[in-house]
Amino acid sequence: MNKRHYILLTILILATAILSPSIFALKKIEVKKPDMEEIKRRITDSKDKYYYPKLRKLYERNDTIMTPEEYRYYYLGYIFQEDFNPYRVSEYSSITDSLSFLPKHTKQDCDTIIKYAELSLDDNPFDLKQMSFLIYALKEKRKDMRAKIWQYRLENILGAIKSTGTGEDIDNAWYVNSPAHEYALINAMNFTATGYKEAAPGIDYISIERTESRPGRRKDKTPEGFFFNVKNLQEEYDRKFSDQFINEEESTPVSSKEEVESEIIETENEKEETEENIGSEEPNNESNSFLLE
Repeated sequence: MNKRHYILLTILILATAILSPSIFALKKIEVKKPDMEEIKRRITDSKDKYYYPKLRKLYERNDTIMTPEEYRYYYLGYIFQEDFNPYRVSEYSSITDSLSFLPKHTKQDCDTIIKYAELSLDDNPFDLKQMSFLIYALKEKRKDMRAKIWQYRLENILGAIKSTGTGEDIDNAWYVNSPAHEYALINAMNFTATGYKEAAPGIDYISIERTESRPGRRKDKTPEGFFFNVKNLQEEYDRKFSDQFINEEESTPVSSKEEVESEIIETENEKEETEENIGSEEPNNESNSFLLE
């Protein structure tokens, strides 16, 4: 497993509790497949109304005047920014993450969440997990106007994703600028993700738990999963970081057959010891009401 796949796996594991569906309701939006070349051309043209620095200024204003189409260019255009890294994790996010496991939050906890969630979002404006934490803390502190602005941003970012397709097949896959957003959208739609696979080059597939139909009602027509387009995301990431992976692989010594077999035996022994230790531990029944189930 190369480093990029390892990072992706880590993100997918951590992304199962990003957003609470009760925070917002996704609005209906016009659906059309994005022309990524056109988006790249327009966001880099200083005379165009979708020039990226212009969109960033609009986004950073403390109001709700950006249109769905502006959000669409802002979200998808981020892939072509030089600081783009879909696997970026802010150093501040660990502080809010640790607080998220508390069953209840004091006013001081909420102040801390607000401070460090905003610092994380300064580093990565599309960290939807931190945005969700921030909205929650602002509402707890009764800072309703700020919460409304951030909620508007969150709704429109997810709306921008939904505007790119239906998610029901490869040709109509939803475009995302981060693998974590696949789970964010699924959670926002009140579904539970149950698995991940690469359906095709540049296409992720997330299977979901389907709700059983009630007696007397039509069979649930919800698909068994949704498709996501990560082609441009991967191309930009490889363009920036492929040399780093090549250097790391070249610097890794090749193990002999005997060394590999020895490592396998050691790993099996460690696994057995771990299972014995787990079996001897008392179960942990603590619950977490802040994270999604």
